[in-house]
Amino acid sequence: MELNLSGAPDANLISDSDEASFMTDVVEASQHTPIIVDFWAPWCGPCKTLGPQLEKAVIAAKGAVKMVKVNVDEAQMIAGQLQIQSIPTVYAFHKGQPIDGFQGAQPESEIKAFVDRVVKAAGGEAPGDQLAEAVEAAEDMLTEGSAADAAQTFAAILGEDPNHAGAYGGMVRAHIAMGELDQAEALLNGAPIEISKSPELEAAHAQLLLARQAADAGPVTELATAVEANPDDLQARFDLAQALYATGDAEGAVDHLLDIFRRDREWNDGAAKVQLFTIFEAMKANDPIALNGRRKLSSMIFA
Repeated sequence: MELNLSGAPDANLISDSDEASFMTDVVEASQHTPIIVDFWAPWCGPCKTLGPQLEKAVIAAKGAVKMVKVNVDEAQMIAGQLQIQSIPTVYAFHKGQPIDGFQGAQPESEIKAFVDRVVKAAGGEAPGDQLAEAVEAAEDMLTEGSAADAAQTFAAILGEDPNHAGAYGGMVRAHIAMGELDQAEALLNGAPIEISKSPELEAAHAQLLLARQAADAGPVTELATAVEANPDDLQARFDLAQALYATGDAEGAVDHLLDIFRRDREWNDGAAKVQLFTIFEAMKANDPIALNGRRKLSSMIFA
């Protein structure tokens, strides 16, 4: 990496944002790369120390994470929505949602640890991972419907690295694809503590929840008729969303869940939002349905 002798932050990694561009700069941008947001103000003494330290740690991550600086004096609505009580406050966003953060000045070692934690939480891997090709091959097998072959490949990878989150999550998803839900659940329950909260295992857990729901999903035709007869019947619409997902219509399911959230975001203790997050978590990060759904949901949340 080239040294930044001018002292100016790398324009590709560090930028400023405001209320008008927050959705684009943070919520949407974090779909692809985790975004660390530094909420500061010109009159804040600790901010003047924390900001440069945070920039240094972000640049050292070599593109695995980016940083956005927000002046709270000029973005009071955003600060209020995120319930920021004091500054400096730092939030890390991934896939449109805050995933970590802290308040106040921190030692440089803690700032570096925070950035490393954000990169790992977003699924970042160390360069040169020799098992990456094997994982990719196993994922291809799973996509093509060869779940048993994929499971064998994932098992071989875990033989080399028992804590490989990608392989472990893949093993769980392979058993789900084979209809072996109890075995998939047993694998999740027995996951090594080091990776039990990893994004790969969280995604596999979401897929297992959806697979369990699919077994109890009602008939699509009857539920669609009920929703058409009474569009305000949110329970029927929620049941229809589950049934649609069970039949492979993820887009239809997401649309109905967004409609529920639009009508009453607090319905059934926020069940629509929870279900949407479960579906998004189960899908690949770059899936167009997930990206579009997250964007629409974030727009409603931050409206």
